[in-house]
Amino acid sequence: MSLKYFHIVFLVFAILCDGAFWLWLNFMPEDAAAAGAAGLKNYAGLLCVALLAYGVWYLVKKMRTIIV
Repeated sequence: MSLKYFHIVFLVFAILCDGAFWLWLNFMPEDAAAAGAAGLKNYAGLLCVALLAYGVWYLVKKMRTIIV
């Protein structure tokens, strides 16, 4: 697996994990407050959007050089 493919796979898993964390913070606020993570709700959402934007930018930038 090349470094480009690893970067794409890592981005996908990072987006999925951060999105799941954001969903947990929004749909189970009592558990998040008990864990002390309730204040991270806005940051998790912003990070997920930033990772999505970076992932799209990276794919568009590298689309010409990625050999399938």
